[in-house]
Amino acid sequence: MNGILPLYKPAGMSSHDCVAAIRKIIHERRVGHSGTLDPQVDGVLPICIGQATKVVDYLLTKGKVYTGEILLGQASETEDLEGAIIAQTAILKPFDQDQITQAMAALTGDIIQIPPMYSAVKVNGRRLYDYARSGDPVQRPKRAVHVYRFQLLGTNYDATTKTQRIQFSAEVSKGTYIRTLAVDCGKILGVPALMAQLTRLSSGGFDLEDTISLADFKAAVANGQGAQHLFPMERVLSDFPVYVLSPHQREQIQNGAFLELPGLPDVVALTYQNYIKALYQRKRGDIYKPLRMFLQNEGIGS
Repeated sequence: MNGILPLYKPAGMSSHDCVAAIRKIIHERRVGHSGTLDPQVDGVLPICIGQATKVVDYLLTKGKVYTGEILLGQASETEDLEGAIIAQTAILKPFDQDQITQAMAALTGDIIQIPPMYSAVKVNGRRLYDYARSGDPVQRPKRAVHVYRFQLLGTNYDATTKTQRIQFSAEVSKGTYIRTLAVDCGKILGVPALMAQLTRLSSGGFDLEDTISLADFKAAVANGQGAQHLFPMERVLSDFPVYVLSPHQREQIQNGAFLELPGLPDVVALTYQNYIKALYQRKRGDIYKPLRMFLQNEGIGS
């Protein structure tokens, strides 16, 4: 079985758990996800199977869309509701929509983030969460990310707990931490904040309506219909210009040969019988060299 499975990841499962479950269902080791979702987050998790694991990097470059909720008045060590509360401030007067919208606008466009301590970012070969759990000091790296949209959907104030919740939608680039957006929004407003809830609506070009649950996929595989829920890698690589190979050129690239391809962009998708067989990159002039090979890509997702 080969292709891309847009999986609906439920809250309570890690991305690793989902990959392990798919491996068990289809008895295939070559399974990987494209973009970790925290255990408490639900939504779209594209899973690459077989030959399609070679396009994981290209899935990761595509933007992601979320809806979620920010809790103002509390901060936690994990920047969400999973961690211990480390700061609290009673919000005696709720922020109005203009104040919140202005704070969100300040976090839109090109921004710099510092990843959460409880994250999988590596520093000197160790994950940040390893440093956090062991209490070892570490300098977290700054990261440049792009927030295409950070939009207020609604807000409500709880007079009993003296906290305020902000419902939002966000469209962001690779590497953006929504938890950190929530915390930074609170900083601009001058109060502690954390991410209270998050759903990923879109990732890697796949939307929530494209997804299938683990239970439904398992049932489909048992009925011999699992492949019907996979998408071909051509969907992920559709942004690249296409060059159709001749039979002779098809034989050449089998051995990783350079090709002379006049008048083409720097990176091109080479196809044969409607399947992408390779991505080739300009080496010099009209000479192109292999960038990524998909020689066994036939019937994937069908």
